[in-house]
Amino acid sequence: MKTINPHHPSPKQPRFSKAWFRHANTIPHHLSPITLLLIITSCGGNEKAFDATGTFEATETTVYAEQSGTLLTLSVNEGDTIGQDQEAALIDTTQTWLKIQQLTANKQVYQSQKPDSERQIAATRQQLAKARQEEQRYRELVADGAAPSKMLDDATSQVKVLQKQLDAQVSTLNTQLETLNSQLATADVQIQQLRDMLRKCHVTAPTKGTVLEKYVERGEFVAAGKPLFKVADIQNMYLRAYVTSAQLQTVKLGQQVKVFADYGGQQKKQYDGTITWISSRSEFTPKTILTDDERADLVYAVKIAVRNDGYIKIGMYGEVSFE
Repeated sequence: MKTINPHHPSPKQPRFSKAWFRHANTIPHHLSPITLLLIITSCGGNEKAFDATGTFEATETTVYAEQSGTLLTLSVNEGDTIGQDQEAALIDTTQTWLKIQQLTANKQVYQSQKPDSERQIAATRQQLAKARQEEQRYRELVADGAAPSKMLDDATSQVKVLQKQLDAQVSTLNTQLETLNSQLATADVQIQQLRDMLRKCHVTAPTKGTVLEKYVERGEFVAAGKPLFKVADIQNMYLRAYVTSAQLQTVKLGQQVKVFADYGGQQKKQYDGTITWISSRSEFTPKTILTDDERADLVYAVKIAVRNDGYIKIGMYGEVSFE
């Protein structure tokens, strides 16, 4: 007869802990086989195949309307996959476009009002040049004694008057030109603001993922700040689990672990996971979470990145083994 070592069970036998074998030695031999089976089942079933539990979650992003207006198009539905920067909706842009056209016309008006400085001061420049010639001629005549000094004084005075007139004209024209340039720059800024508003009327997805919820329908009036839809990257998910302080010495960032998605009815699927975050603060154990030490009141949250193959759903229960 083949002897079976109880410490090395066959594949068909249940695996029991050492504590059960110590307890089995104390079981009275007069108990019936059925009673012994119940004791074996209760002792062997207390071992856990996991170190922590939690729920699966994904990075969710809610897309809001940045402008107010009628929603002309909405091209996404719940369950659709959308790419990053892909346009998902369009808000009415008519009023914004009309304002851009108005400011563009105003710029043309400002541009046409710019003075031609050289032409406007050309006559004064010519008069000033003529007066300087006269001043030089009288200076030579006075030096030769052929003309009285009063004529030189009058010529010099005329040069000074014309010079002041020229300076005043240049100053006025420069001021007018600067004012018009400022108005043009202001119009350019306003047009850029309107173009930014026009761009924001085209609602795009900030990240790739799957549309989880849609909050509005085509044809509705939406105000700035109203949520339009929610998108999440369900290909890269996380298991948020909780560990006790005693388990912290066995976990670290970047650690490779085993993750099990629990479908209920003892149906589980294994995935490879990586610890990407460990909370620096403790919190009270959530009521729906089991820990290795069920007496623990304070636990630490950890996030474990898992590559989803399409079977993991948000909110699904999961288990993790750190070994």
